[in-house]
Amino acid sequence: MFPYRLQLALITFCTGLCCATQAQEPQIDLKTRSISQLEQQLNDINSELKGLAHLSLRSGIGNVGYRSMQQVADDHPEWVEIQLNAEYPIDQVVLVPTIWRDTEAGFQADGFPLEFQIRAGTEADKTGKVIAKYSEADGLLPRIAPFIVATDDTTASWLRIESFKHSRWKHYPEPKYTLQFSEVLIFSGTKNVALHQTVHTSSNMTDSAGAWDERFLVDGFVPYLMDSALGSQSLAYVSSIGQRPTLTLDLERPYPINQIHLHAVDQSDTVPQVYAGDLGIPPHLRVEGAMQPNFSDAVTILDYQRESINNTGPILMWNVPETTCRYVRIVSLGADRKTEFSPDKFRIGYAEVALFSGGHNVAFGKAFQAEGTQTPPSSARLISSLTDGNNLYGQILPIRTWMEELARRHDLETLKPLIEQALAQRYARQKSQLRMVSGLAALLAAAIGLIILIQRNARQRQLAELKERMAADLHDELGANLHTIRLFGDLAKESVDSRSELLELLDRSSDFTERSIQAVRKSLGALESKDLHLQLVDDMRDISSRILTDQSHTITFKGEAMLQHLKPRKQVDLFLFYKECLTNIVRHSGATRVTTQVIANQKSIQIIVTDNGHSLPDSLQNPPASLARRAKLIGAHLTVANTETGTHITLILPLRKWNLLK
Repeated sequence: MFPYRLQLALITFCTGLCCATQAQEPQIDLKTRSISQLEQQLNDINSELKGLAHLSLRSGIGNVGYRSMQQVADDHPEWVEIQLNAEYPIDQVVLVPTIWRDTEAGFQADGFPLEFQIRAGTEADKTGKVIAKYSEADGLLPRIAPFIVATDDTTASWLRIESFKHSRWKHYPEPKYTLQFSEVLIFSGTKNVALHQTVHTSSNMTDSAGAWDERFLVDGFVPYLMDSALGSQSLAYVSSIGQRPTLTLDLERPYPINQIHLHAVDQSDTVPQVYAGDLGIPPHLRVEGAMQPNFSDAVTILDYQRESINNTGPILMWNVPETTCRYVRIVSLGADRKTEFSPDKFRIGYAEVALFSGGHNVAFGKAFQAEGTQTPPSSARLISSLTDGNNLYGQILPIRTWMEELARRHDLETLKPLIEQALAQRYARQKSQLRMVSGLAALLAAAIGLIILIQRNARQRQLAELKERMAADLHDELGANLHTIRLFGDLAKESVDSRSELLELLDRSSDFTERSIQAVRKSLGALESKDLHLQLVDDMRDISSRILTDQSHTITFKGEAMLQHLKPRKQVDLFLFYKECLTNIVRHSGATRVTTQVIANQKSIQIIVTDNGHSLPDSLQNPPASLARRAKLIGAHLTVANTETGTHITLILPLRKWNLLK
């Protein structure tokens, strides 16, 4: 619970709040904000909402406000003008909409203008100047909260609201348009200088119940209950039944009083309410001030007579001629409507009595005395509640602060679902992306498994190829060497009588034995070595000179540089293929002349070997198995053909740069 002095200190802060309620506020682009920023903004909104007054609507009966004559066109100009009877520096205008209950959309503003401007001037300036202007694009509707307009540095003795486009009047099925307001408040600091001032209008539509009139535009009654988020609950003071005490207050020192607020007794928190809105408010009361405790010098500050049952509300407010006094008393001069013919049923009561001096409630915390009572009221409705700063809902706020909090709540509650919608879209997009990433992860895992399987199969194929290569190497070279050694052994048997021939044959056998050992070592080394060192051109020349010792031989190369760019494994395969060709020629052809051509280019490598020996038998339709195996291992195309002069062997190896070249 805070005194009014502290409450009014909030005005500076809340003035800043009101600036945020105006339509000119820059729109926030939610699309550019991250999820964390949106979440933080939503948390900030929820935190701020907890400290703002609630939009609680009145029930019961009362003055509704002002309504212009109905029109069939929505652009028929209408205006209302409030005469302030003096020049004031005004800094805020509050437009309170009349509220209508829509069966589908709930409570909505009725007759609130879509396009309007506010003009202010002085007695010397009858035209005035436009201090604010709004269009339908500003999005002021839908709303039931007050709309606040900041009017800094404006001095005026009159203010006019000019409407150019009206919203539809909800009560008629056919299109009808009116200008409606529940209340217009014009603040100069904390004081509503429009209260109970003279109002002029372009047209005024009254009703038989007395709830609509241009006078009610500034009667101080708004369609809300003061339901603050702060403070604690306090039950209103109500006198004992049949008693009409005079309430007196000692302010402890003189104050110049210029405003009086009487907060009506709570009408219960049930729906429907238990009592009518005028419970405890006498139809005629007088507020007097004095400097003497016996009121011998009493001066009337306020004399109030209620015109009708509609002329009441949760808060009765008056601006009064400034009167300096220390003692104040409230005198009830008549019974309320329900008991005016039964005085024994009469009682009075208020939730709070606020007396203002310079914008401060100087009655706060002071002790009222009830004179003329015989029995005390209920213990739950103490007289001290008249100045405790609370009502049934919590802390009693300054009127300006209350209006600003309601307007701020409207802005936040309008923005909140937009942020929640933006977050829901982000969460849905994030969830979709998560599903996509999960799918990609599953696909990646499957791809990795497939790659592992392919690599395993590839390694198995490589192992099979390696076994086949080793078998081919051992067959081609080791087999040939062993065959030669056997021949030398047979010749050695025939040369046992010639020591020199025997030694030569043994030396040559030893040489081929060494070659066989080297062939085995080479095959085993190929398994252990990561790289194979081979000079294909030089090795082909060397092997041809060693194998073709008894034959005339020529070998030519075209594109030697291309050969050096082959992978080492392919160079070895080509070398072994060529070596097998020469071995077969020596073993089987009986040739005396052999010619070799090696042609390398970007597309392929060709090895062409021709001899003048015996042709292949006609029964042999396919190339020799050893040559065919070598060609298959390196992925080359092999042809062996008989010619008139011998045999023609052609090996063509297509080049795929990503596979065969280094």
